[in-house]
Amino acid sequence: MRVLAINDISCVGKCSLTVAMPVISACGATCDILPTALLSTHTGGFTGYTFLDLSSEMEKICAHWETFGLQFDLICSGYLGSRSQIEFVKDVKRRLLKENGVFVVDPVLGDNFTFYKGFDAQFAQEMVSLCREADYILPNETESYLLTDERNFSAALKTLASFCPHPVITGANDKDGYFLYYYDEGEKRIPLKKIDGNFHGAGDVFASAFCGCIANGIALEDALRVTSDFCYRSIARSEREVKDRKYGLNYEKELLPFLEDLSVLLKK
Repeated sequence: MRVLAINDISCVGKCSLTVAMPVISACGATCDILPTALLSTHTGGFTGYTFLDLSSEMEKICAHWETFGLQFDLICSGYLGSRSQIEFVKDVKRRLLKENGVFVVDPVLGDNFTFYKGFDAQFAQEMVSLCREADYILPNETESYLLTDERNFSAALKTLASFCPHPVITGANDKDGYFLYYYDEGEKRIPLKKIDGNFHGAGDVFASAFCGCIANGIALEDALRVTSDFCYRSIARSEREVKDRKYGLNYEKELLPFLEDLSVLLKK
């Protein structure tokens, strides 16, 4: 099983590709990478960070891969720094995803119901066009709103399901609790345990573990449950152990229990 992770490299602050590679690899897949940008740190909480757009290298990398027929069973897309990168990822899917392969999009747009720096409503509409090509999309509650203009999660999920067969809203603070909403032949939701506060990189841990499960053929509900449990344990550990949360989650020591859960599912 070969997975391509398309995301940025943040050299400090565990997120994006520095999370995707170890987590997806631990799930037993070969994880190759297509970096979209190189940053000295991630942008959440650090100041003065460096940023290098890698758009010009992305085409060279893919063209080289095509010379020896490289293809992928699953492609997952995360942070994209420009509308041109969104269009390029669509092209990567057409060129490099195997027939009947899986395409997962984490539509990185914002948090706390606001856009991240550099993104706007026009960018969100371009992201919708990428979501229309995906088998699974993984917006957080903010991104579900920015993609649909709906704050009601049932309404947002219904709209997202018109883009993609299996949308997942990864953390929804609803009036009756905290849930993971997803669509699988109808609306479904899974109650989640919640720890208050911002935990940088949690979305990347979730997306990476989810892709690791899907790459192994795990059913959607089972994949979401073990992934959510892994993220909760990682956040709980980080709340205890990490003084400065911008450095990311201490997910590494929770990988073994996650892999044990995955192993049980693979034996079903």
